[in-house]
Amino acid sequence: MKRLFLLFFFLSFFLNAEISVKQIEQMVSKIHQKREGIKLETLQKTKEPFVRLEEVEDKVKTFVVPQTLEVQDLVLNAVVNESAYINGGWVKTGDMIAGFEVKFVGKKDVVLQRDNEIKRLFLSKQREKLPFIIMERSQNDKK
Repeated sequence: MKRLFLLFFFLSFFLNAEISVKQIEQMVSKIHQKREGIKLETLQKTKEPFVRLEEVEDKVKTFVVPQTLEVQDLVLNAVVNESAYINGGWVKTGDMIAGFEVKFVGKKDVVLQRDNEIKRLFLSKQREKLPFIIMERSQNDKK
């Protein structure tokens, strides 16, 4: 069975793959024939495929200066009971400071957001002296 299959395979290969010298010469002669291209007159009449934009010069040039918000340094001095002491004022979640909205007040940090800009302020170091005064309540205030 194997021999029959191999014999059939080789015979079909040689019968189909046989190219005569005459066929090769015909193929070569077709390649050597000069082909006629497009005529020069026709080529000149065709529309240019590339578009060229004409430059228009403006005699008056205007410059737009982008508006910049004044950036002030934001310093977190203290955090007490979900309130933060930033730049001399107390703020809590939802308040605005220097164009930023207070988004989160943590134990040692505050997250501020303005548009797509996010700032995170941290307590710098432990201070012996607090930046604000703690007043004791009197007996009348406690009631």
